[in-house]
Amino acid sequence: MSVKSPVETEAGLQPFLHDACVTLYAPSFAVSRPDGQFERGVDGFYHADVRVLSRLRVAVDGVPVVAAGGGLEGADGALFRSVLRGVAEATADPAVTLTRRRAIGPGVLTEALEVVNAGGLPARISLTVDAGSDLAAMERVKSGTPTAEVAADPLGDAGLVWTDPDEAGTTVRLSSSPAPDELTAGPDGGLLRYDISLAPGGSWSAELVVTVADGGPPTFPAAEPGSTPWREPRLRSADRRFDRWLTQSHLDLERLLLADPEQPSDLFLAAGAPWFATLFGRDSLWAARMLLPLSTSLAAGTLRVLARRQGTVVDENSQEQPGKILHEVRRATLELPDHGISLPPRYFGTVDATPLWVTLLHDAWRWGLDPAEVAALLPHAEAALGWMRDHGDADGDGFLEYIDTTGRGLANQGWKDSGDSIRYRDGSLATAPIALCEVQAYAYEAALAGAALLRAFDRPGADEWEEWAERLRSRFRQRFWVQDELGPYPAVALDRDKRPVDSVTSGFGHLLGTGLLDHEESALLAARLAGPHLDSGFGLRTYSSAGAGYNPLGYHVGAVWPHDTAIAVSGLARAGFPEAAGQLAGGLLRAADGFEARLPELLAGYGADEGARPVPYPASCRPQAWAAAASVQVLTSLLGLVADVPGGTLTVAPGLPDELRPLSVSGLAVAGSPLEIAVPATGAPTVTTKATVRVSTR
Repeated sequence: MSVKSPVETEAGLQPFLHDACVTLYAPSFAVSRPDGQFERGVDGFYHADVRVLSRLRVAVDGVPVVAAGGGLEGADGALFRSVLRGVAEATADPAVTLTRRRAIGPGVLTEALEVVNAGGLPARISLTVDAGSDLAAMERVKSGTPTAEVAADPLGDAGLVWTDPDEAGTTVRLSSSPAPDELTAGPDGGLLRYDISLAPGGSWSAELVVTVADGGPPTFPAAEPGSTPWREPRLRSADRRFDRWLTQSHLDLERLLLADPEQPSDLFLAAGAPWFATLFGRDSLWAARMLLPLSTSLAAGTLRVLARRQGTVVDENSQEQPGKILHEVRRATLELPDHGISLPPRYFGTVDATPLWVTLLHDAWRWGLDPAEVAALLPHAEAALGWMRDHGDADGDGFLEYIDTTGRGLANQGWKDSGDSIRYRDGSLATAPIALCEVQAYAYEAALAGAALLRAFDRPGADEWEEWAERLRSRFRQRFWVQDELGPYPAVALDRDKRPVDSVTSGFGHLLGTGLLDHEESALLAARLAGPHLDSGFGLRTYSSAGAGYNPLGYHVGAVWPHDTAIAVSGLARAGFPEAAGQLAGGLLRAADGFEARLPELLAGYGADEGARPVPYPASCRPQAWAAAASVQVLTSLLGLVADVPGGTLTVAPGLPDELRPLSVSGLAVAGSPLEIAVPATGAPTVTTKATVRVSTR
């Protein structure tokens, strides 16, 4: 392979993303500077976890090109405007501009260039496009490992081509229309030069098209155009920040859809771009659950995609066990040597995806998923419940726990899966096996959900699982609760020695509304969640700001995760604490506004009292599926929307803050029928649906 100097990066450091523009159409996406350039760090055009174009710089010889505006348009497009300083200027006004219009499709990037002379003098310029490809695997980019570029060959006289035999023949083609006036190709990449002469009022345009022929192992393809499994939600509220957040979230979620190659009609959501543009069990399940008020079809597809890959054997290397739902799927082994991690392409190192799968099936049934589709998945539900009993509780103490037995997997296997996430109040780290508080809530909810499904479909075992859940509830009350100067609360986990790991965390929100707690216990947690140590004003901190080891830029020890806050909003609403739910929802609206309606995977834990705008977590994915889906979760929670299609009821009991009223929303669905809700400034809501359910409002 011919190479040039390494792509510009900060060697050994994960690249930052907070100022990047990300356009996507999964499994492809582009990451660029705010002015549109691909030139450093994580910048590039990616397809199926490979960076197929690492450099794309547009310049004008001898002329400063100054960004003047633009950015994201929807999810799969962007527009960048620049001024060519000093060209054809008769006054102080800029005269000549360059516009780059970007569009992403599956395996395709299109860049339309336009130069316009709006001045009164003629303009003559030489425009160049400098392109390169390193065909780097995503984990190399993420780790900050320097990557060497692949030699470019000419594609006739109109473009460039890169081929890397190390990637099973992956081929990247860049073509130009019209052809450049000069084309250079070689080990340093390629250069396209255009000599442009413009009369006053004249314009010039060209189109660059980058296509990928992927010769690597099979991966998840894009969803077919027009196959989005939900209608477009439309929200009109008194707070337009909410409306914009929901709109942008819908656009991003559409472009995160991927299909199962074994059954292309089954769709699911990739976790996020750029780091996680593939199937993640936990993320895909939570996102589908949050979107149930839009459609049960996404939930059904997600459930089936994961059921096809459900564990059947015991395999220590992959952490597979019978009935277990997997953590992630990659096209190749994920190697992170600096972290001592080596994950096989199909990896099962998650303790929570399995109970979450059961609960999603139950909730989809309640929202009106076809009983025949539910029945077909019940054997997988029984296997998942069996995993909770036979494998999830490895030491027989009645709690679900995890430990990485390989030494190469994830040390922590709940949603807070960074190595330092589970710690005591004094900042010291817990030792595995670890039983997380929220996982016990998931297991309790899954056991009751499984029992309801088994009973409704005349299958045995319902009584057994109800009894199992009640024993878990009793044990949790005995073992998890601890106390500090503010009173009692549940520890984040039990450690290897069954000692409570006594830090105060956002995990409280995952317990509420599951039935694991009584009302008095829930009230204690509601007060904690609404307090200043956890509520940043932009969402919940994952770790109390009063705890030792708190870091506002700590991935799981102080940062704010929108999906985590949305789960707490839902739990608070379900448990009967609408004021606290509204307070946290308001924080997410402030955060969404600070990120131009596209909430990131996570943001820094600095409080709204420390600055008017949220601070980015620099390496955060944006968009991220469950951060986008959080908009629907928050809306559902504030509307008090609860479906029980098997029972024939739909409840709408708004707990909306006054600043959101009046509010109307369309694009929802229950039992496959459209659902519209209008909440006036005062009084009861109006509900419109043709579904055969009795509507209860208050």
